[in-house]
Order: sequence, then structure tokens, then C-alpha cells
Amino acid sequence: MTKRPTRVDYSKKALKYSRFYGGKVGIAPKVPVRSLDDFSIWYTPGVAAVSKAIQADHELSFEYTGRWNTIAVVTDGTRVLGLGNIGPEGALPVMEGKALIYNYLGGVNAIPLPVKVGSEEELIAFVRALEPSLGGVNLEDIESPKCFEVLDRLREEMSIPVWHDDQQGTAGVTLAALYNALELTGRKLRGSRIVLFGAGAANIAAERLLVKAGADPKDIIVLDSKGILHPEREDIDQLMLKNRWKYDIALRTNGDRLTGGLKDALDGADALVAAAGQGPDMVKPNEISAMNRRGIAFFLANPVPEMLPDAAHKAGAEIVATGRSDFPNQVNNSLLFPAIFRGALDVRAKTITDGMVIEAAKELAAFAREKGISSTYILPTMVQWEVFPRVAAKVGQAAVRDGVSRRKISPKESFDAALGMIEHSRKMMSTLRRSGAIVDPPE
Repeated sequence: MTKRPTRVDYSKKALKYSRFYGGKVGIAPKVPVRSLDDFSIWYTPGVAAVSKAIQADHELSFEYTGRWNTIAVVTDGTRVLGLGNIGPEGALPVMEGKALIYNYLGGVNAIPLPVKVGSEEELIAFVRALEPSLGGVNLEDIESPKCFEVLDRLREEMSIPVWHDDQQGTAGVTLAALYNALELTGRKLRGSRIVLFGAGAANIAAERLLVKAGADPKDIIVLDSKGILHPEREDIDQLMLKNRWKYDIALRTNGDRLTGGLKDALDGADALVAAAGQGPDMVKPNEISAMNRRGIAFFLANPVPEMLPDAAHKAGAEIVATGRSDFPNQVNNSLLFPAIFRGALDVRAKTITDGMVIEAAKELAAFAREKGISSTYILPTMVQWEVFPRVAAKVGQAAVRDGVSRRKISPKESFDAALGMIEHSRKMMSTLRRSGAIVDPPE
């Protein structure tokens, strides 16, 4: 039996390969250059006709340029997953990795753009200024609560999709995983008691999405570092002034007005979604043991989950998931973001609605059910690439239905467009490897 590489092995290879390749993504031409005449078409004098047409109708920039399939992955590097505030330069390798996944699994041209800014207003202004060049924006690794204000403002002020993957992506894949975990344990979203441990970007978005999907907010309990959120908490006035998102959650959730810590919240709970910080001892066995039988526990911190799966199972949890690929049931936003943007770009969406994310989560869960869900398989894996065009098609049709698309195309057209773009990217990778343009890494 071949021994799986350890985290140390991956780290060593990442350093060696990064130096060898000098980056994960590049820009390649899409058009042929056969003679001097082609330069006259693609550049001067021919290009002037294209520019004048777009000047007269800005929407033509989605037809005559690569804008329709181009997004920026933007961060200020203030909260990089598992690493914290490492700055924009330190965040660049992560954004490059994100761009690679966007291209390979979604057929999306993604440009990594870590930016050095001094305030959220500067970050907002920077992203807004990019709009004429892009079909969408993926915000990434921005500290809380700044990330909420930045996302809300940009969604209001821009006419292209702006998505914060740490919020919407993680919330969407969590919803998909819960659909199947609840089905396996004989439950429904409505009526299940769900505890969200951690009140940062992921779980604040998860609470909103769960309610939109049908969960009763009174059955949701959210905890931050000071304990359970509820309207009578001593710092509620401060929350109202400094973190209105957390304040709103304190008012609308926790119908029983529970107080205390995680054990109090988990007493009689059906599911736990932990996105609270590095483990492995942030959640204790006696806390998991307080849950209802056939309990569901997701530990999403990377690289070290809040509790290790073996310990959670031993404490009584039936279905356990983490954010890591080396344990069963990886709940990771990489299962959603390539397809979300593929579907949104194909219909030239103006925004990404919660309805689009819920449709994506439903299709992600449905794909896994077709394969045969079990306690160790509640979601597809990243290598099951066939799921991405299916999810993209559902996203595109949800955008049409919600009235936020520039193009109105049929479900078959959505699927065919997504499949064509994803297959093209996969074939491009294979062709470049066969030709030697992409060489294998050194041993």
C-alpha cells in the first residue's frame, strides 16, 4: 500500500515546485498570428473599430473582448486561511492557487491581485476601478468584520458579480454537506437544531444562507469567542455599533435564549458547524457527547480542524467532515467557486444571489446522492470534475430566473456552455503537457 504524502511532504514540494515554475498561472494568446496582417487586425489599425463600437455601447465589451470570462481574485492579505495577516505579498501564492483552480475546474480566466491598501475604503475604490476590465470579482482572505462591509458595498455599487469566497463559498458548500448529512441521519433542514461555532465570515454567511434555504432561525445557535449570541448579552450594544452583522444574528437566532458556552449550545443539538480556529482541541469530547444521537459535526478550520475526526466519532458523532482532503468528507469551497462563476459568467450575470448559491448547493448534494452517499461520502471530491458543469448550469438558470442575467439561455445551453469551457481548459492542460510547454516538476 502506497503511503500518502504528509503535510510536511506537501510543504517541501510546494516550496521546491514554486521556485521551479515561478508561478502557477500565465497569460496565453487565444488568437492566431500568421502574418503581419494579423497584427493589423488584432492591434492597430483594426482594433480601433472594436474600441469605437464598445465606446458606443459598453455592453459590447462582453462580446468583443475577454471581459466576459475574466475575473480578479482580490485580497489585502489580512486573513489568509490558517496563516492570518501575512500581507498581500504573502497572500500571492494562495491567490495564484485559486486562479489555477478557477481555470482548470471552471474554465475561468482568473487574475490574482493582492493589493496593498490602508483602509476598507481604499479596497472598495480599487475593486470598483477594475470593473470595466472584468466579468466578476472574487474577494478572498479579508479580515472580519471588514469583509462584510466591503462585500455589501461592492455588491450594491457594481454591475458585475462580486463574491466573497470565505463567506458565500464556504456557506454554500456547508449547506450542500448538511443536505446529505441530514438525509443520512433521518432529518430535515427545517426542525433541526444547528450550532454554528465561530461568528466570522463563514458562519455569519452560513446562518443567512441556512435561513434562506428553509432552516428556522430560532433553531440556530451561533457562538463567538465570548459564548452564545443572544439579545441580552452584556456586549450587545457594542455589537450594534461595531459589528451589525453579529448583532442582527443575536436578535433573530436562538429562540430558546440559551446562554453560556459550546457545551450549553450543543446540549440536544443535531448538527455542529465549527469555523472557529485552529484545533485540534477547540471542541472537547464531552461537548460532542452532549449532542443528540446520530450527531453531525463539521470542523472546517485548516490546516488543523477544531477537533480530529477520530476523536469526534469516539465522542458519539455519526457523520464528521473537515476542510481537509486527507480525511473523508472534505467541506471546502473549491467544490463550488469554479462552477458558481462559470454559470454566472455564461449568462453575463450582474450579481450572485443567495438563490444562485442555494441552487448550486442542491446540485452538489444531488450529484453525491446519485453516486451513493454514506457516512464517509456526503459530497463529491474535486477530482469528480463532471459535477462542475452541472452546478454551473443550475447557477446560470437561477440567475436567469432571478432576473440578474444579461443573457437568457435555456438549461441545455447553460450546461453545454459550461461543459465546453471546462473541457477546453482540461484539454488545454493536456495539450500543453504533451507538447512540453508545461513540464513535469523535478523529483
